[in-house]
Amino acid sequence: MPKQLTYIFVSFFFLGTMFATASTAMQTLPLQEDATDVQPRTFEDDFKDAYDSNDYVYEIEKSEGWFTRFVDWLERKINDLFNLGSRKKAAKYLNVVKLVFYGLIIIAVVYFIVRAIMNGEGRWVFGKRSDKKLVQYEDVETNIHIVDFDALIREATLNNDYRLAVRYQYLNMLKKMSNYEIISYDPEKTNLEYTYEIKNDSLREQFQYASYLYNYIWYGEFIIDKSQYDKASNSFNVLLKNIAA
Repeated sequence: MPKQLTYIFVSFFFLGTMFATASTAMQTLPLQEDATDVQPRTFEDDFKDAYDSNDYVYEIEKSEGWFTRFVDWLERKINDLFNLGSRKKAAKYLNVVKLVFYGLIIIAVVYFIVRAIMNGEGRWVFGKRSDKKLVQYEDVETNIHIVDFDALIREATLNNDYRLAVRYQYLNMLKKMSNYEIISYDPEKTNLEYTYEIKNDSLREQFQYASYLYNYIWYGEFIIDKSQYDKASNSFNVLLKNIAA
């Protein structure tokens, strides 16, 4: 321990002596003064003209597109129109307008996409069923009074779907009977309930036979050909003629 203290003391003493010697030396150095006569330089008034060429242009002007110019024009117009006092405030208002504009574009795009998809299925989800041909297959029974059954029957027979054509024949029969107030149509009613509502005995008998054909072919999933369909269709047509008579 004593040796270590001795080394530390000697080190501090040595460093202190060096700093003191350096400080004394700096104080005794002579100062040199520059007595040179400095003359201010002057420039000709037209000296800038010598640097007007493209060789001395170091800033590249960025070409602004039409959209940038349009936005700049809008900012000026908004500033003048609302007396905002600064282009910064006009830019804030313009940003709000741009957000609304972009939002409307997105809504329009979504609208047309969804509309195209829904039209592919036959109707537009937010629209009214103004066209009778646009009624969905599963909605025919609940919208019986607005359906063009003649068109549906033609389409089904052209596709050789005679079973479906018989279904349309039956629903068309119910529609005509409801229009002539022979029955009160309700998609929840059964054929037996309709039978009780028919007052004419002959018409009631024809309705029971047509209903039998419909139940046998449609609910029994009985596949029929064209000749069998023509016979069933004749039964429906006879009943329709008697309704109109």
